[in-house]
Amino acid sequence: MRRTTLRSSLASAVLLLGVASARAETRIEKDLKLSPGGAFHLETSMGKVTVTGSSEAGAHVVITSKRKDLDELMTFRFEEGDNSVSVVARKKHSLSWFSDHGSSVQFEIRVPAETRLSIDTSGGAIAISGIRAAAKVETSGGGIDVRDLVGDLDGDTSGGSIHLRDIKGRVRVETSGGGISGASLDGSIHAHSSGGSIGLERVTGDIECDTSGGGIRIVEAGGRVHADTSGGGIEASFARGNSHGGLLESSGGGIEVNIDPAADLLIDASGNSVRSELPLLVKGELSRGRLQGTLGKGGNTLRLRTSGGSVRIEPL
Repeated sequence: MRRTTLRSSLASAVLLLGVASARAETRIEKDLKLSPGGAFHLETSMGKVTVTGSSEAGAHVVITSKRKDLDELMTFRFEEGDNSVSVVARKKHSLSWFSDHGSSVQFEIRVPAETRLSIDTSGGAIAISGIRAAAKVETSGGGIDVRDLVGDLDGDTSGGSIHLRDIKGRVRVETSGGGISGASLDGSIHAHSSGGSIGLERVTGDIECDTSGGGIRIVEAGGRVHADTSGGGIEASFARGNSHGGLLESSGGGIEVNIDPAADLLIDASGNSVRSELPLLVKGELSRGRLQGTLGKGGNTLRLRTSGGSVRIEPL
């Protein structure tokens, strides 16, 4: 009898805890005036942020918390301006116990696709998709994921990796907490990482990238390439017809490049050893660790420098 009573009491306690947990999930939902061509600004002390572009007018903001009542965690200010919306969310407590709940707070935002964005969070990841205007994003507590953007992008994170895809515009991104990957970027990119590798595919504009935390891999570079790493090697292939040249430097590994044999370039390569499979007109004396030569009619210079490995130059 006593065991039955004890089991019943435990079951009741678990049920009550479940009910209490369900009650702790709180939600704030706001509809704000915003026409296409306007601006949306969010500044929050914690929380993951997701922004989606829409064909509808107005800004729809949903804020949820799974572990703690939002009114206990934060204060909120919603402002509507001259075709602009501003949302500011501040923590009520600076103690670490309250900060631990930051990952459970989420901002889900829908705005007209033609909306300029400014997103700043200290406690979570940022994801953006379907926007047709410039975006500026910054987080110190998570990664950045931007897809289907038509507009310039400025992104900074000290707490995660950066993923980019299908962007038309100038891109500048920096991270000290992870790697950077990007694909189908129609424009130029400046990418800096001190915490991981960099991988870029099908970039039509100039590439400027550097990392001290990993290697660099570039596929189908359409413009000039400046790549620098002290944490690994470099693999780069240039799109057919690309004669823009550039500078590839590594102190942490070898360099391997693939170039269109029909391109017009000056090649200047040095490393522990240098090997080329291209039809180059060699300039100066031949040596194991240095190669200077002309591809096609010459023109812009492609410099390849490594103190940590060999250099291989091959045709596409």
